[in-house]
Amino acid sequence: MRFGIFIYDGVEPIDLATFGVLSMARRIAPSISICTIAPRAGPVALANGLNVTADFGIDDAPACDIVIVTGGPGWTAQAKAPATLDYVRRVHASSRIASVCTGAMILAASGVLDGGPATTKIEVVPPETPPIAVMRETCLTIDVREAMLVERPDGVVTGGGVTLCIDTTLHLLSQMLGERVASETARIMEYSRAWRANREAFAPVLSASRLP
Repeated sequence: MRFGIFIYDGVEPIDLATFGVLSMARRIAPSISICTIAPRAGPVALANGLNVTADFGIDDAPACDIVIVTGGPGWTAQAKAPATLDYVRRVHASSRIASVCTGAMILAASGVLDGGPATTKIEVVPPETPPIAVMRETCLTIDVREAMLVERPDGVVTGGGVTLCIDTTLHLLSQMLGERVASETARIMEYSRAWRANREAFAPVLSASRLP
């Protein structure tokens, strides 16, 4: 099963914990493969000086079972980039797409979140405006929720902010490869207690058709 992680200039490095969770999950499910996708293949300048290399650009990206769109200060530029928004729509039409943190703002700009619930990053440093408030004020066709993650009936998942990208990725593993893979991955990451506490304190919003 192939997971694609969409990155771009200005992604917050902690959102690459999505890759880290999947890397650990490969010890449980070796069939997992992971690739990074960016507007263009090659160097990508993440926030605060971290540089990484994207495996593929959006024009030559392979088909993935799911693409996870990451977040960070660069989301504002990507939400205005026609090529990125077209890529998001293509993925949504052919497979599954998810977001972590402010990656949801890119999904919102593409229109794939219209008519349903979604969440995004809540906590900020004043005087920053919380992204969830921006979504609520500017995306009037979206039912904005404060939640650990939101899964819609069509399978689109939007995750909350920052380290909740870990919980969102574990949730996706559970949905796509089974609860055992997700729970074992959390265990070997020494994250089981945190995952349980987050779900109890900040419950996810799951569509009725996907409730266990």
